[in-house]
Amino acid sequence: MIILGIDPGLATLGYGVLEKDAHGNVAARDYGVVLTPKEERLPTRLAILEEGLNKLLDKCCPDEVAVEELFFSKNVTTGMAVAHARGVALLTCVKRCGRLFEYTPMQIKQALTGYGKAEKRQIQIVTANLLHLKGIPRPDDAADALAVALCHSFTSRLSGLYSI
Repeated sequence: MIILGIDPGLATLGYGVLEKDAHGNVAARDYGVVLTPKEERLPTRLAILEEGLNKLLDKCCPDEVAVEELFFSKNVTTGMAVAHARGVALLTCVKRCGRLFEYTPMQIKQALTGYGKAEKRQIQIVTANLLHLKGIPRPDDAADALAVALCHSFTSRLSGLYSI
């Protein structure tokens, strides 16, 4: 199974692609970012994100997509821009893949470290260790996207245990 994890953002949208085998083992296949130029208007930046996501979806053909839910507490303007980018990501991915899952930052932290208030650095270290990477993925948005995908790989394996 191929899992695409997405850390939404307007300037930088992070992605991480994992492959999960029949035994539940996961390996990183790809990660990186889709960038938009800050001098462009919002509609153009959103179109760039859609194009980048479509290229990524063509390349990795995910079976499932996991997206981080929004959390912002102070800067509403930035939060709104990220919400627009997240909307593009959700729409693009659900149209192309159909199997879309969303996780809060606390759920991701809990799944990876067992502590819902773990610090960003802890999540990055755990992500790199679990995926047997030589270092912490860069930029941070790519590391965050891999963490989202890992959260989904851990969480989704339990769903079969509780089906009726």
